Amino acid sequence: MSEDAPKWYAIHTRSHFEVKVYQGLTGKSIEAFLPRVQVMSRRKDRRMKIFVPMLPGYVFVRTLLRPEEYYPILKTPGVVRMISFKGKPVPAREDEIASLMILDGTDRTVQNRQYMKRGDRVMIMEGPLKGLVGFYLRHKGQSDKVVVSVELLRRSLAVEIEDWALEKVS
Repeated sequence: MSEDAPKWYAIHTRSHFEVKVYQGLTGKSIEAFLPRVQVMSRRKDRRMKIFVPMLPGYVFVRTLLRPEEYYPILKTPGVVRMISFKGKPVPAREDEIASLMILDGTDRTVQNRQYMKRGDRVMIMEGPLKGLVGFYLRHKGQSDKVVVSVELLRRSLAVEIEDWALEKVS
């Protein structure tokens, strides 16, 4: 790749401003990329698939980084800073951006799993056992099922439940 070719740079955004920054940059005719993934979202009355930023707090721009491009990028509402090292913006690797673009183009739903270890207290958030608190035991094979130990009537029961229906209790 020649030195005068545009490169991808990561921009740090304000919290939850990724879409606004992306729209602001594209509105200024700046090539921008906001990688997103589809996740299952829990609402009070239903579950639905929504798109969320794959890398919360970041948007990518492809630019030569000339002053006439650099300053409009930084002045875009919601932009905090460009990712830099020793005060100089650092370009992202082309192969990493290419991988993000491949992931961005899929309609696969990503499970937003919380890291849980054996013995963590969890609460069941959906279904007939909603509100019960128990202990995480293990993930069941390659499925989305987990095994949780809950105490009912002074007995400990092992319950299989979908991992998305649990929340870790602190």
